[in-house]
This record gives sequence, C-alpha cells and structure tokens, in this order.
Amino acid sequence: MSNLRVGLIGLGMMGRHHARVLRATEGLELVGVADAYGDTHGVIGDLTLAASVEELIGIGLDMAVVAVPTDDHEHIALQLAAAGVHTLVEKPIASTSSAGQRMAEAFESRGLIGAVGHIERFNPALQSLRQRIMSGDLGEIYQIATRRQGPFPARIADVGVVKDLATHDIDLTAWLTQSDYDTVFAQTTSRSGRQHEDMVTITGRLTNGIITNHLVNWLSPMKERITVVTGERGSYVADTVSADLTFHENGTIATEWDSVAAFRGVSEGSVTRFALAKREPLRAELEAFRDAVLGKHNWTVSMREGLATLRVAESVLRSARLRECITVGSW
Repeated sequence: MSNLRVGLIGLGMMGRHHARVLRATEGLELVGVADAYGDTHGVIGDLTLAASVEELIGIGLDMAVVAVPTDDHEHIALQLAAAGVHTLVEKPIASTSSAGQRMAEAFESRGLIGAVGHIERFNPALQSLRQRIMSGDLGEIYQIATRRQGPFPARIADVGVVKDLATHDIDLTAWLTQSDYDTVFAQTTSRSGRQHEDMVTITGRLTNGIITNHLVNWLSPMKERITVVTGERGSYVADTVSADLTFHENGTIATEWDSVAAFRGVSEGSVTRFALAKREPLRAELEAFRDAVLGKHNWTVSMREGLATLRVAESVLRSARLRECITVGSW
C-alpha cells in the first residue's frame, strides 16, 4: 500500500516538530507545506513550499496537519474539509465554540476524520494512569488537581492562557475520568501587559461528582506539568514533562501515635514509581491520526471532543468575568 500523502500548514514552533515527526512516521509521506511567513526554521528541505492552502491542496493530499494561530483554524480547516482532506488541527480547535461547531459539522457531514491535537492524551504517564483508573486500581476517585506553569511563550499572541494551556488540563481531566464538566468557578489576571489573561485558577465539579482544581499560568520561572489523581486507595502523580508516573499508596499499617494518625486522616503507605516505555507523544498522536484515516481504529481526539473542551474554557472565562460559578452548557 502506498504512503498517505500529507500536507502541513504552519511552520512555527509546533509545525517544525510536526514536519520532523511526519517524515519519520511509517506510512506517511510529507509532500508539501504552506506558511505565509516562509520556512523560518529551515525544516522543509526539498519539499514544495506552497504559497497558499489552495495550492497545497492542489498537490494532492490524503491528510493534513494545521499548526497555525488559533484564529486561522476555522477557515483553513473548512477549505480542507471541502477538498475531502482528513485533518488534524492543533488545540484549541478554534477561537470560539461557534467556529468549532462549524468545523466539526464540516468534517462529520463528509465522513472525514477531523481531529484536534490535544497531545497530552498521548503522554505515556497519562496513558498508563488512565488504564490504571479504568482497571479500578485507585478505587473511587475523589479529586483531580493539575499544575501547568511556566514562562511566557513568545509564540502565543491570539489567545490567553485559558484557551492555550488550560485546555490541556480540561481535556485530560475529562478523558481520564470519562466524565464531562458540570460547573466551573475561575479567577484570572493579566500581569504581563498583554491583551489576554496569563494566569488562572479553576475549581470545578464533573458530572460524576469528582472535584477538580487547575492552576495554570505563563508567569512562573519554572516549568511544571503535574496531574494528581486522588482516590480511596491513594494518589497517582503524573509528571508529563518527564513522563513519570508515581503511586502514593494509602498505608495499611496502623499508626500508634494517636495525634499524628488523627491529623493525617489516612496513613502513609508505599511509594511506587512505575517503569514506563516512553514514546514521543507527538509520534503516537500522528500514528493514531494515520490509523484513523486508514480505518484501523480511531484513537484521535475528535473535533466534537475538542469542541466540548473549548466550551468549558469559554465557561471558565465567563466565570472569571462575572465572578460567579458557571454551569457548563447553560448559557
């Protein structure tokens, strides 16, 4: 079987990594790229650099990856859908949920794969964590707390930290628990002098009763990507920078020191750091996209799922603006 012909739109910080991985992925052939600013990172080699999306489509594509600013997702995706090209767009799906709705409908109505690049789902630590949760290893889940902090990325200008970074945590939380968000309450601030918010704290409740907390910002000098899932048997801690997963077990040995036992609530048990096979998440994501196009299985993040995540993010921003708890989907 011949390789699937792939086009890439956008050669920025994320696009250059897509170019590298697409070239190395079995069954795919990167045949052309398009970027209005040219090949600023020098990654295309002898590939065709198209002057427009229309020109790139004219080369003949089976699938495409869109790695451009969020405001440009809709019109590019709709062009690709009209041309019958299976498409993966980087997250968030679009700048507004109405745009995301139009994108999802365009691909669904044509029977095309429309996917969103929520890459954290393909992180080895989170994939192992999800399997363990689904197997019941943690028992009942009480809470998911995430911390996603780091310096301001110069590449982001069109959206704030909620739509750019917090959508990772919104998506992975819903995916880990297989539950939608019910309510959110959020507070934001902007301290870097830019148009959009650069720091947010979010508390929420899922429809299955699990409570959540997300701390996200572009103002921290250290980079942190932590997910903590706490349940009746202990806590899992996933670090998606290092792809490490650690389990802190509730102890089974009684504590004889009464005052300490009363303070702790549960006793400290064994701590286990799991040995995981650590494949690059971007490669796993693009392989999943390839397999979905080939009809093998569809493990991609669908545009409908990306749209659901964006609607939660919009509820977060509404909550911060109105300073009240928001029921997702009620407005």
